[in-house]
Amino acid sequence: MRKGRMDKTLLLLILALVFGGTLIFASAAFGLLARGQVSMTSVVFNHLVLGIGLGLVGLFALSFFDYRKWRLFAPYCFGLALIATALVFIPQVGLSHGGGTRWLDIFGVSVQPSEGLKLATIMVAALYFAAIRTHVGSLVWGLGGFLAIIALPTVLLVLQPDIGTLFIICISVFAVYAAAGARARDIGVAIIIAIVCLGAILYAKPHARDRVMTFLNPAQNQQAQGYQIRQSLIAIGSGQILGRGLGQGVQKFKYLPEPMGDSIFAVAGEELGFVGTVGIVLLFLFVALRGFAVAARTADSFGGLLAVGISTYLVSEAFINIAAMLGVFPLTGIPLTFISQGGTAMLVSLASAGILLNISRHQKK
Repeated sequence: MRKGRMDKTLLLLILALVFGGTLIFASAAFGLLARGQVSMTSVVFNHLVLGIGLGLVGLFALSFFDYRKWRLFAPYCFGLALIATALVFIPQVGLSHGGGTRWLDIFGVSVQPSEGLKLATIMVAALYFAAIRTHVGSLVWGLGGFLAIIALPTVLLVLQPDIGTLFIICISVFAVYAAAGARARDIGVAIIIAIVCLGAILYAKPHARDRVMTFLNPAQNQQAQGYQIRQSLIAIGSGQILGRGLGQGVQKFKYLPEPMGDSIFAVAGEELGFVGTVGIVLLFLFVALRGFAVAARTADSFGGLLAVGISTYLVSEAFINIAAMLGVFPLTGIPLTFISQGGTAMLVSLASAGILLNISRHQKK
């Protein structure tokens, strides 16, 4: 294994998404500011200072921190992330919004600990499957280990509820498990278990069931559950080929829910058009390809599996958000990676990218 320079192409792709996303975010922010729903101070602090500012510091710091040391810290990070995620259920500490209890109030700043749980779960999964790589094909050690890793996150996130975050964790850990050498039989069993669990969640959680029903029949309840996807499609469609121009969109001012959050891709679609949104999709696709290439060239299994998990997390999150805004996937509340509002989400995403960049420094000869 050699220690060299980080993957500059991957770094440039990530920075392009962050800084290009900042322009889109700034445009979207004016929509809510015009409505009087947010203050400029809170927007600047939460997204630009806590999210992008600290996130970029974390990205560059972790790009120089030897990823192999995470072998020692992964179990502790996982335990702390589980504890922090459970703290949201404590009154006066946890915050609720929109029917979910997902945030902690820390000195007046809202923090979403489940964002850190994504990275911590990927770390512990990479550590576990690297340690048992000769037994991954075993039903007990392989599939059993996969189910054991996601068990506690599943319980906590279903109780919040935060099904979108749970979905990202399951996809990312499953990618680590599959890359470690899971047998086709066990992958099939895991998929069946996932379908059964999804059915149980839809039965027990009416809001999740409503989102699926809206996805299946978007014409129903267009002023209620179907309102967001309807307005999103109007915004994206009105952008046509080249868009109205950055900052020139109109849907964000009155009609589009969460223009800085879940619906920010719709803002981009209206202002940048088909050409701009395809560019965003291609950037994420190239990040995925570059991340998996880093995983393939890493000499040790822990680094390779960690790279697979982080790449899957960052890109699947983006593609699911985009798919939801286009009406080809149910709404989940998942942010658009590196672009949507969310200080904690941005911070963790950039820190994860920093770890991926450090892995790219340690490649096979």
